[in-house]
Amino acid sequence: MKTRYSFGGDEHIFVEVDEEMSLDAFFKSLSMTNAVRDSKIKGVTEICPANASFQIKFDPDQIAPDDMLAELKKLEGAAENAEKSITTRIIEIPVYYQDPWTHETLMRFRERHQDPNGTDLDYAARINGFDSAEAFIEAHHSNPWFVSMVGFVSGLPFLYQLVERERQLQVPKYLRPRTDTPKLTVGYGGCFSCIYSVRGAGGYQMFGITPMPIYDPEQKISYLKDFMVFFKPGDIVKWNPIGREEYDRIVAEVEAGTYTPKIVEVDFDLDAWNADVDGNNAKLMEALNAG
Repeated sequence: MKTRYSFGGDEHIFVEVDEEMSLDAFFKSLSMTNAVRDSKIKGVTEICPANASFQIKFDPDQIAPDDMLAELKKLEGAAENAEKSITTRIIEIPVYYQDPWTHETLMRFRERHQDPNGTDLDYAARINGFDSAEAFIEAHHSNPWFVSMVGFVSGLPFLYQLVERERQLQVPKYLRPRTDTPKLTVGYGGCFSCIYSVRGAGGYQMFGITPMPIYDPEQKISYLKDFMVFFKPGDIVKWNPIGREEYDRIVAEVEAGTYTPKIVEVDFDLDAWNADVDGNNAKLMEALNAG
């Protein structure tokens, strides 16, 4: 991987670990941002991790841009050899696929889509070689996903499927963005799945909706009282397909303050996962089911 450094004005440095998203690139980026934090470099005011890159904000009155760059480059060698294992959490996220709300929305914006005559799921299934939307849905939820970044919109997670590159589902974004997307839509763009934390514009394909809020600036939701954003990089997600009755039940529990997401602490080792993808995914599923 060829790391590239670039200045953003006189108080930002952008570090691109790789042009392509991969778990190897993510772990190198994670190691470098952890090293920046642990090194307590004078003048660093903010560390913003992304999928295969990160950005550092610093005070140029405390450290010159060239000196900041030199500090980052010194940390790169250590990051190359850093241990690629983390203790994280696997989370079950309920998804109501083919729900009426995202369906109504996507039908309003067919003129902005690659396939005006079908649905987003029909299109995703066809271009990925599946014979039905249902088969694509099964592929979407049958393996776990890795949260590689949180942001762009407050609390929105970018999720990368834990399968080999040749098995990745890939779906392009809309030809032109929509002006509306329901809150908590489960979307897809490129190789990333996401959850729209708020209602608003968007260009990702829409597959369903979750009844589980993931962002609460007022921190009134029971499981978001400690922090308004639910996800963090390194989280592992297992989509759980549900129907309308289960969706309504969870919405009611969230409103009553009694809903608790299913979360289990797990260890994830990148080298072990690369050596046996399906076996390690099965262990993650077993840990979630046993939790």
